[in-house]
Amino acid sequence: MQNNRFSERTNFLRRGVLSAGAVAVVAGLASQPGLPGTAHAEGKKPKPMLMFVQLSEGFKHDEAAKTIRLVNVDPNTLYFADRPERIAGHIKMDLYLKEWTSKAGKDNFKNDPPNATLSVYEPGQDNTTAAVIEITDPKVEGHDLVYGYRLIEGKLPTLGEQTALFIDWIGVGGGVGFGYHGVGVGFRGPGLR
Repeated sequence: MQNNRFSERTNFLRRGVLSAGAVAVVAGLASQPGLPGTAHAEGKKPKPMLMFVQLSEGFKHDEAAKTIRLVNVDPNTLYFADRPERIAGHIKMDLYLKEWTSKAGKDNFKNDPPNATLSVYEPGQDNTTAAVIEITDPKVEGHDLVYGYRLIEGKLPTLGEQTALFIDWIGVGGGVGFGYHGVGVGFRGPGLR
């Protein structure tokens, strides 16, 4: 039963990564004045809800400092949305980090830290280790990205290899386009459970 649960999570995570590639381009276009996606800003259609994905070659967890480190993180952050409006793409790290500032509006990630599902391949393990965390205060250090965290569910390994961080929903906003945080109007999603 335990391996089946991990297989389901792994399959979900893989589908998310594959879907994410196409999301950023469309959402980036939607944020440009005069393009079809701007109808969302006028409230005529529901705003697409985006999930961010960050991939790294390695992972480090510092329990004492309450930080996670995405080692050699990809400099692009993927994002995607599912039905009814499928969107996919990627943005550069500086635009992603703007989601953590007042430039993203009052509902920015700094004011309302997102939940995230962390999927890590531990050395010598066939399946990923998954945990749900709340992430805070991202900092770029060289080729790494460091977050503060609060554990919600699961366990964090001390070290890991390939890592994916699936960051909770946000309405198209900030450096990505228009919007607000949360699943539904003003509510953050629960993360993968």
